[in-house]
Amino acid sequence: MKLTLEGIRKDRAAYEAAGYKLPAFDYDKVKENTKNRPVWIHFGAGNIFRAFQCNVMQNLLNNGIMDVGLIAAEGYDYEIIEKSNRPHDNLTILATLKADNTVEKTVVGSIMESLILDSANEAEFGRLKEIFANPSLQMASFTITEKGYSLVDGKGNLLPAIATDYEKGPAKPDSYLGKVVSLLYTRYEKGAAPIAMVSMDNCSHNGDKLYAAVVAFAEKWCAAGLADAGFLAYVKDESKVSFPWSMIDKITPRPDAKVEAMLAQDGIEELDAVVTSKNTYIAPFVNAEECEYLVIEDKFPNGRPAIDKGGIIFTDRETVDKVEKMKVCTCLNPLHTTLAIYGCLLDYHLISDEMKNPLLKKFVETVGYVEGLPVVVNPGIIDPKKFIDEVVNVRIPNPFMPDTPQRIACDTSQKLPIRFGETIKAYAKSATLDVADLKLIPLVYAGWLRYLMAVDDNGKAFELSPDPLLENVTPYVADYELSDAPKDLSKLDALLANDKIFGVNLIEIGMADLVKNYFTELSAGVGAVTATLTKYVK
Repeated sequence: MKLTLEGIRKDRAAYEAAGYKLPAFDYDKVKENTKNRPVWIHFGAGNIFRAFQCNVMQNLLNNGIMDVGLIAAEGYDYEIIEKSNRPHDNLTILATLKADNTVEKTVVGSIMESLILDSANEAEFGRLKEIFANPSLQMASFTITEKGYSLVDGKGNLLPAIATDYEKGPAKPDSYLGKVVSLLYTRYEKGAAPIAMVSMDNCSHNGDKLYAAVVAFAEKWCAAGLADAGFLAYVKDESKVSFPWSMIDKITPRPDAKVEAMLAQDGIEELDAVVTSKNTYIAPFVNAEECEYLVIEDKFPNGRPAIDKGGIIFTDRETVDKVEKMKVCTCLNPLHTTLAIYGCLLDYHLISDEMKNPLLKKFVETVGYVEGLPVVVNPGIIDPKKFIDEVVNVRIPNPFMPDTPQRIACDTSQKLPIRFGETIKAYAKSATLDVADLKLIPLVYAGWLRYLMAVDDNGKAFELSPDPLLENVTPYVADYELSDAPKDLSKLDALLANDKIFGVNLIEIGMADLVKNYFTELSAGVGAVTATLTKYVK
């Protein structure tokens, strides 16, 4: 069996006999509708999009709620489209790995068209302009990672590609953001129809990040006379162009070899993963957990697709903010980062395996329930306590989720201020809570310092996960070795005072000494990490 339109039509009975759910809508009609009156285009054709939004849309198509499909565009790694989407007619196998030891297999076919966001490719970019010129388009959404919205590097310097695009104008920009804003300018020129620009990336106030980037381009281009002066007013008018906030939550790890083998046993051919020249790992299948949440601010000036009937929640901005803070600052992301740091130190290679360690399980339960939950504002639409229950008892321990601490440890310097700093700030502002009562969040910070030494608890060197600030932060621990000898930790003070990394100035907040004491114990020698956890995680 082949994963193509011809393949599923020819071997439909064999697919169904092997337990696959297949598209149950008139594909040709939906494709024609999508071409003539596009509604939703998505930038960032990666795993979470294919596992979540695409499956939601397929369910709506199957049930006759929608009659137009999705358009996928990729502006960073064109090989995703060329080597994965198109050879399989934009089909994806979604393997939903459930905690009850079952796998739900779905052939997802809701993407009707996939395009390369390349301004130098006249055919591809021309088609994208056609889509953006069409008044029917209601939403452009994004999963391009938080870094995708950045105009500057880690030192605050304007990125060269952005600087060049500021000067070139909307004709043929090269940066991801420049190309997106160029398409938005086409929409302005062709009648200025309304549209929602919806970031669905896993970062705080994501809509504001996208808004800031788009406005920066519009300001530069309009000031230089490279774009019509009215374009800036267009992107700033939320009745024309909106930038809703959203919160997304679904774990979609890198495609796993065990899942590939399982699908191959069903008789499906040519499922080999592709590693692109930009080191993107993509496959014709996606493995993902069953739990999923997408909450979006209901601000759509041109109407919106009926995706709320597929489980996506629309609400006001204040509630999105509460849900996002609940998840990112307390109930999930801090637990993941805790396991990522200590999983690397203790040489774990599956997050689920860490939850079999009573110390690590108790560690994240304390960070979540004891230290984090007291400062959570209940958003009303999702119960925080039940959310943590699901995370701790179902999601993270799921033995079929091939997620690794090494993956989650990526960009930790960018995550610490939000995932832990916000809780510390809330304690500091509270009339009833005391920062001094936080005992394990400081142990996470100390664990990160110990992690930066790139030596695990057995004394074995390991490779640090990618992080834009590694060159800046690793020198602070470069002179330390695993030893129980007294250490002069004063060289850590400048780092501990960095509120951009920790969310607060740990010296001013009174937490620095505790972090340094923990770091001393964690680096006392081989086995010191385990010994420190045994001592403090009670």
